[in-house]
Amino acid sequence: MNDFSKLNRPDTLWSGVAEQIQGLIASGTLTPGMKLTEAYLSKALGVSRVPVREALRHLLSTGLLVSEPYKGVRVRHFDHAHLAQLYAYRAGLERMAFTILWPLRTSTLTDELARRHQVLSDAIARRDSEGAIIAELHLHGWCHEASGNEFLLADWERILPHLQCYFVLHQRAHQRPGPSREAHDRYLALATGSSLQDMLAHIDEHMHQGMNKVLELVE
Repeated sequence: MNDFSKLNRPDTLWSGVAEQIQGLIASGTLTPGMKLTEAYLSKALGVSRVPVREALRHLLSTGLLVSEPYKGVRVRHFDHAHLAQLYAYRAGLERMAFTILWPLRTSTLTDELARRHQVLSDAIARRDSEGAIIAELHLHGWCHEASGNEFLLADWERILPHLQCYFVLHQRAHQRPGPSREAHDRYLALATGSSLQDMLAHIDEHMHQGMNKVLELVE
């Protein structure tokens, strides 16, 4: 559990609570359809209701939680339609980000991508499932940051909670503790290469890998 005693500012406290709730959803501790109350989360996380209330409001705005009349706040069901839409949206964002950043690439930017790739590779080698998910999201966030487009980056950050849950499902579907090392080696090579069209084609292929298995798992 996170050390919330280090979180002094109210805005930092609620964001830390939101991250922890998000992690519990991604790990399956908080299951789809489960009802969440301020009282339950406050006791479970050892914090007051105020940051819990703000965290729930934030997670409702991201769509990770849903509020239904007479039923309260519940964890969203990751059904076939939701995951298919998430896949299509994420692929579109990444394709757009690479199209924008391609002429803007510098050695500083590509060195940062290589660094993130190494962090992911190390997590895969350690069989660190949670660390690999964080590292993979950080690696894919590079193109949105490097594009310099604030709208793309905002959209990427908005779907991050959903992607974290998707990556957990992806690992379960493939029965492995992390993503494919080979696929990300190729991702790095193409992202730092000379052909934008090859990179865009790989994004579609890379995103689609395992999607059908995940959908079968959900169904």
